[in-house]
Amino acid sequence: MLELSESNIHLNISAETKQQAIEMAARALETAGNVEPGYLQGMLVREQQTSTFLGNGIAIPHGTLETREMVKKTGVQVFQFPKGIEWGEGNIAYVVIGIAARSDEHLALLRQLTHVLGDEETAAKLATLTDVAQFRAILMGETTEDFTLPRENIRLDVDTSSLLTLVAMNAGQLQAQSAVENGFVSEIIGNAAMPLGKGLWVTDALSGNLKNALAFSRAKTIFSHNGKPVKGVITVSAVNDTINPVLIRLLEENTQTTLLSGNTTEILTALLGGEGVVSEQTQSTQTANAVVGTFTIRNEHGLHARPSAVLVNEVKKFVSKITVQNITRGSEPVSAKSLMKIVALGVTQGHRLRFVAEGDDAKQAIESLGKVIAEGLGENISAIPPAEPDTIEVMGEQTLAPEVTEENGLPSDAIEAVFVINNEHGLHARPSAVLVNEVKKYNASVAVQNLDRDSQLVSAKSLMKIVALGVVKGARLRFVATGEQAKEAIEGIRVAIESGLGEGKGE
Repeated sequence: MLELSESNIHLNISAETKQQAIEMAARALETAGNVEPGYLQGMLVREQQTSTFLGNGIAIPHGTLETREMVKKTGVQVFQFPKGIEWGEGNIAYVVIGIAARSDEHLALLRQLTHVLGDEETAAKLATLTDVAQFRAILMGETTEDFTLPRENIRLDVDTSSLLTLVAMNAGQLQAQSAVENGFVSEIIGNAAMPLGKGLWVTDALSGNLKNALAFSRAKTIFSHNGKPVKGVITVSAVNDTINPVLIRLLEENTQTTLLSGNTTEILTALLGGEGVVSEQTQSTQTANAVVGTFTIRNEHGLHARPSAVLVNEVKKFVSKITVQNITRGSEPVSAKSLMKIVALGVTQGHRLRFVAEGDDAKQAIESLGKVIAEGLGENISAIPPAEPDTIEVMGEQTLAPEVTEENGLPSDAIEAVFVINNEHGLHARPSAVLVNEVKKYNASVAVQNLDRDSQLVSAKSLMKIVALGVVKGARLRFVATGEQAKEAIEGIRVAIESGLGEGKGE
């Protein structure tokens, strides 16, 4: 989670030009020890590539992919310009947030900021505030929010007899939604779950909580763990008291009964008290000429500022009303013509976006969006084929969206290797976590496939997807890597697997 102290906030500052404002942000980042000298040039180059103006008077200058190696530690410096700074094309910036981020950390950071700044009234207030403590509280979103629970966080009929598998699936889901950090995942996997009774278990962690969230996984059949029955696991991330009503309901007999035997809708209703349920189809009403496209983002670093701007510019070519929602996170639909709102969706690699277009050129718009997304929005696409095909639906008729792939479905520079898992108990939660942590060390896109189960290629950076592969002792895993450190990633994976993934050779 982004740590922001009041010393990183500079109120009532004056600057004559956009370049002066960016120079101020770069100097502040360098002084704070976030970046090495020379990072400024990367920020200026990024601004030439694509404007970092998000809307609502907010700009987020940051470096290029090439200057990430100059980032010592992730951080931001916030400058308030009450008189405003001309940011190009008639846009005026009142709050400028200089960002330094390594890897794809900036996506979670941007989501955290834009979730607050997406509101016009909030942004306008920040432009004139004189109290730095209040400014920080608003920027960090330290206000009470309603608790919502996406349907994707409820998983039923999981074919497993492992408590750790259910825990890992919950942790992976919460991590995919940026509700928790790696520290949270490590803690709940390393510590014992608490039996709630009737076959229900609860897990939580003291560290790594980013926002209030909950995930529930229920096994297909009841099994035993340390002599106690296991049917379902509830994993909780908590940052404030807003989640307390939900936790109280967990102790109610009616709620527990519903968790043990109810369907997804019944469970959501029980947990949320009949409110805040996110339906499978949030777009319940569509006009006769509406066209729906569902696409997977394959960019290695998700939708950061530059590909988001490419997407928005493509949307603006059409007159149709176009909305988009991140169905992986269970978000609400937002205007696809707003850069701020696109960035706030927090889209990372593998996330599924649903676009709905209404208007005379709706079909052309959705087809065009499918094409530019498949092509990578100005960036190279990952080696990982989408787990689900992209689709375009017109008046109830569904067709596959255009795809851009090499003849074998993988980029020509992909590096492949097959390794045998010798762990006595296969890839349960702990060795899976070791494998994922190893993969995340490299600047590469890595996919993995269980050849013995003829599974699809899935991201090797997802703990939940690794566990879901159902890897047993002797299974053959095929890894496919692309990117700058593809070769190093494959070698690192080989060494980690041959070393037993934290369990020792042959154990």
